[in-house]
Amino acid sequence: MFAEKVFVVASLVAVVSALGMLISRSPVRSALWLILTLFCVAGLYLTLSAEFIAVVQILVYAGAIMVLFLFVIMLLNLGALPNLERVDFKKGVGFVLGVAILAQLVFLGATAVGDFPAAASDPEATGAATAIAKELFTRYALPFEMIGILLLVATIGAVMLAKHRFE
Repeated sequence: MFAEKVFVVASLVAVVSALGMLISRSPVRSALWLILTLFCVAGLYLTLSAEFIAVVQILVYAGAIMVLFLFVIMLLNLGALPNLERVDFKKGVGFVLGVAILAQLVFLGATAVGDFPAAASDPEATGAATAIAKELFTRYALPFEMIGILLLVATIGAVMLAKHRFE
């Protein structure tokens, strides 16, 4: 019963903070709203007995990625979003197409509710750090290393681009 109440509260706060991120005019405030959303998503993972994913959510997304976002915002020296004086036709068409795709996704989600497999009966076997580490370092070792190299190259490229900008 307690987990259900925490789930409802965390999901409501996540939706409100996501709307706050979208509505906010300041990029820094928008990033802070996104951090709150990511913390709420970590709380949702905790209610599902996925402690490892919740900790990774906080460390990777709310920690490292948001620090990177704030660094880029400060590097670009963004004060606020520019005022839009006129409505662009392309943006209107994009909005209509986005709403149409969202409607299709909601329809598919509503009709396929019974098609999903049941949750694992033992969340400790599927969400524990040892089970995830065993799969990650045996079955998925090569993709894991390739992603690590790709992130290293992207970081070096970002540093080189920032270095050339300030020289």
